[in-house]
Amino acid sequence: MDFQADLGHSTLLVNLPQAYMEYSDVDWDPPARWDNGIPGIILDYNINNQLRHDQESGSEEQSISGNGTLGANLGAWRLRADWQASYDHRDDDENTSTLHDQSWSRYYAYRALPTLGAKLTLGESYLQSDVFDSFNYIGASVISDDQMLPPKLRGYAPEIVGIARSNAKVKVSWQGRVLYETQVPAGPFRIQDLNQSVSGTLHVTVEEQNGQTQEFDVNTASVPFLTRPGMVRYKLALGRPQDWDHHPITGTFASAEASWGVTNGWSLYGGAIGESNYQAVALGSGKDLGVVGAVAVDITHSIAHMPQDDGFDGETLQGNSYRISYSRDFDEIDSRLTFAGYRFSEKNFMSMSDYLDAKTYHHLNAGHEKERYTVTYNQNFREQGMSAYFSYSRSTFWDSPDQSNYNLSLSWYFDLGSIKNLSASLNGYRSEYNGDKDDGVYISLSVPWGNDSISYNGTFNGSQHRNQLGYSGHSQNGDNWQLHVGQDEQGAQADGYYSHQGALTDIDLSADYEEGSYRSLGMSLRGGMTLTTQGGALHRGSLAGSTRLLVDTDGIADVPVSGNGSPTSTNIFGKAVIADVGSYSRSLARIDLNKLPEKAEATKSVVQITLTEGAIGYRHFDVVSGEKMMAVFRLADGSEKRAPAA
Repeated sequence: MDFQADLGHSTLLVNLPQAYMEYSDVDWDPPARWDNGIPGIILDYNINNQLRHDQESGSEEQSISGNGTLGANLGAWRLRADWQASYDHRDDDENTSTLHDQSWSRYYAYRALPTLGAKLTLGESYLQSDVFDSFNYIGASVISDDQMLPPKLRGYAPEIVGIARSNAKVKVSWQGRVLYETQVPAGPFRIQDLNQSVSGTLHVTVEEQNGQTQEFDVNTASVPFLTRPGMVRYKLALGRPQDWDHHPITGTFASAEASWGVTNGWSLYGGAIGESNYQAVALGSGKDLGVVGAVAVDITHSIAHMPQDDGFDGETLQGNSYRISYSRDFDEIDSRLTFAGYRFSEKNFMSMSDYLDAKTYHHLNAGHEKERYTVTYNQNFREQGMSAYFSYSRSTFWDSPDQSNYNLSLSWYFDLGSIKNLSASLNGYRSEYNGDKDDGVYISLSVPWGNDSISYNGTFNGSQHRNQLGYSGHSQNGDNWQLHVGQDEQGAQADGYYSHQGALTDIDLSADYEEGSYRSLGMSLRGGMTLTTQGGALHRGSLAGSTRLLVDTDGIADVPVSGNGSPTSTNIFGKAVIADVGSYSRSLARIDLNKLPEKAEATKSVVQITLTEGAIGYRHFDVVSGEKMMAVFRLADGSEKRAPAA
């Protein structure tokens, strides 16, 4: 740092090295500009309803399921309760059965700790860890929050890919609890908006409308984030493990882990977790090898003391688990290879999750993992308009059959003479669960037809096949639809899918018919309600319990406002909630001046805000409404002066 005085101009020039300055990013605001929002109450929901008539047996089935979050905001604190419910009814010639369930799966509160760059959580939670498997507990945690970092420094969440053979409901669960549920149309699907708080194995169920199901597991492992030089990222937790009925399983546990950026491109990471009868420690290192890629290696050692009354004869189990991860971008060929983990676990190694299951069920669960590895590869061929994606995972077990899953996707965008923007795709997959294999191939060809498109889709799955011709399109308000007719091994088949983003809720509708077999209807609703001291509104869905922005237009209804996504409109009280708002990143909300009500005029049409996680932001637009007229003033000298008035 140096100074230079210019007395002639009464100025002092200060030369400050960039390394001494606070990090800045044009798309990111520092903590001093973060807004905790206003007090309020939220209720978010995701509801799925399916009706099915089996033509062979004459049975009628209805399945309703839902999940969401109820919460309140007080200052920087976010109070939350997650819920889920289900109702299943079956009526046939022989009997009638009804099953229903409702539960509060989690009560918790959290807030940001900006000075620490961390998030404090109290209550029921899942252990968040890059080293250890997750489990349910009640207690407290302090965790470095990547969301508080500038966008270029943040990590990513796992994604799930698959193929739905018909209109289907996709359910993602973890240890028996639903984390994500949605309806998808027939064909390939990709879920990318999962929360990254849960680590370990996610179970995916694809419930087809013909009654069939696909099941497979997805491991969320990824190459550990290489911490920047001199920085430390950490995760601390203290509490009592518990089951899903909120009953404690063991005594108090504690866990701590950290990643330290030793030098540029080299990090050390590790952690420890334990309670009175279980302890585990992990140590690893991550290295950026430059053009070779990035690699991370770690080892975890566990000691589990099993009491005699738990069916283990008081034995002590000790073992190691070894893991290696690798990733490389090949910029010269526009591709990425991720070897997202090879893991070998000795027979007597137990994760904390395994130990808790043994305490609960008094024996080791089948499926004690031995080896696991996951490989993904992405390749773009931009000049040819082609892209390829491949993922493969395999798990072996000490006491149950091996299982493997793969997904291969090839896409091609091309022109054929005067016909532009055609697309073709080929997808192959295998999902294996409990020794049952499900292999399939999906092919498609899409041809533009004005603003819409016509298509051919073919699905081949063992002895099952389906060939379809389809028509799909979208409207100016963002609605999308698909219609298909075709043939499968049962006979004629038809299905339709419609998606609408409304101001009050998101709606997906689906219908399926298969000759001589079944007919079904499906509906999905995603939305929420937000109430505050400044007013409230019903609104379309987003991630349950997440950040949102309440906008106010001075009591004027039907004013079109938008954030990052599709526009919505203010209600009769002049309020609207924009649900697609990020946390710790600058968000803009604007009025569409071209679609204002005829008698309304906006003098302030753009607002800006940076909200903390879970906040209910509030911004006011200056809008006036009334009749417009032109007044003519006649002066004493006979001249006239015109003035507009509203």
